[in-house]
Amino acid sequence: MDAAMSDTALLQLENIKKYYPVRSGWLRRVTGQVKAVDGISLRLYPGETFGVVGESGCGKSTLGRTLLRLENPTDGKLIFDGQDIASLPARSLKPIRKKMQMIFQDPFASLNPRQTVGSALEEPLIIHQTGLKHRERREKVLQYLLEVGLGAEHYDRLPHEFSGGQRQRIGIARALVLNPSLIVCDEPVSALDVSIQAQVLRLLRSLQEKHGLTYFFISHDLGVVRHLCNRVLIMYLGQSMELAPVKTLFKEAQHPYTLALLSAVPRPIPGRKRKRILLKGDLPSPADPPAGCPFHTRCPEAKAVCREVKPDWKELAPDHWIACHAR
Repeated sequence: MDAAMSDTALLQLENIKKYYPVRSGWLRRVTGQVKAVDGISLRLYPGETFGVVGESGCGKSTLGRTLLRLENPTDGKLIFDGQDIASLPARSLKPIRKKMQMIFQDPFASLNPRQTVGSALEEPLIIHQTGLKHRERREKVLQYLLEVGLGAEHYDRLPHEFSGGQRQRIGIARALVLNPSLIVCDEPVSALDVSIQAQVLRLLRSLQEKHGLTYFFISHDLGVVRHLCNRVLIMYLGQSMELAPVKTLFKEAQHPYTLALLSAVPRPIPGRKRKRILLKGDLPSPADPPAGCPFHTRCPEAKAVCREVKPDWKELAPDHWIACHAR
């Protein structure tokens, strides 16, 4: 997907870390740390869809929640629209939250089962004191329900009356109602049937074009990422492995971990096969990450230096970055 992007970043992450304390013993003393996100730096530009891919437990969702300040970063800078929001107090964050919204993975868990659709979508307008009267809020909610493919007849219904795809459309409408500039999409189609996935992806694309949205798109499905994203970051154990434009990543990927992920994507052309790269061993614990390159314990090209020295984050070609000693 191609998009006209500004040269000025909407969001900039500088060495963002999110560690969780590990407590043990009767006194619950801190005995270690889970390094869920460990030094991520990137930039998001207005109008783009930035994809983040990796295995379950690699820190994708934690990164998304941290950049929205749903989780407080342990260290680093979060520069949104020119302002560092990493350590802002809750009161100062409130006007910024209108510009940053989230679409959650599970459409069944993200809605209050006792709250009507209309009430759920009006709630953000009330919380952020938009000054709209009830009639104006209702009209605005109906407008966004229509935009996501629902109608006025759905306004007074409860979530259990909808299918999974319809619930996710409601979640999308709720994210849009405050006119944000950035939306974090946390695997928004992974819980849906394949046919419904395609419909929701087309909806996300059309809404982006209409409203000039920027997406931070978290996924484990490279096929979905290839269809929707402009650039893709590959994460492993809370760290960046490779970052490239989506076309470059699928044609000229360099990192052994990226190549292993790509080898699992089915080819659309019958008769053409890609050699499957099987990774040995299990994902190490983020509470006890290996020294050196975090991927060296499973990497088929690991060298002695990989076990001892963490690779630098270097630019191989314009906008193509990698952390690997072998490249």
